Amino acid sequence: MLHDLAEGARTVGELARPFDMSLAAASKHVRVLERAGLLRREVRWRTHICRLEPAALAEAHAWLAAYERFWSGRLDALERALAEDSATAAADEVIPPEGDNA
Repeated sequence: MLHDLAEGARTVGELARPFDMSLAAASKHVRVLERAGLLRREVRWRTHICRLEPAALAEAHAWLAAYERFWSGRLDALERALAEDSATAAADEVIPPEGDNA
C-alpha cells in the first residue's frame, strides 16, 4: 500500500484492489498505517483519500540505517569467517594419488 501511495493519493478501494482483499480489510490496514503516522487520510463524503506521510518514512529510514550499518559489518565478518573455514577445510582435505587403492 505504501508503495502505491508513493505514486500519489489513493482511495482505500484503490489500495485494496491489487491485494484482492475486502474494503473492510483494507480499511483496517489503512488505520494501522495511519496510527503509525505513515499515511494521512482525508474523508470526503463516503470516500477516504489516503496520502503518504514522507516525514514518518524518513524517520523510519534513519532508524533502519543505523541497524543496516551494524548488520552489514556483522554479515561481512561472517562472510570472511566462512571463507576462511572453507579455505582451511579445502587445504586439510587429503586426496589420494591416482592408482592408490588404499
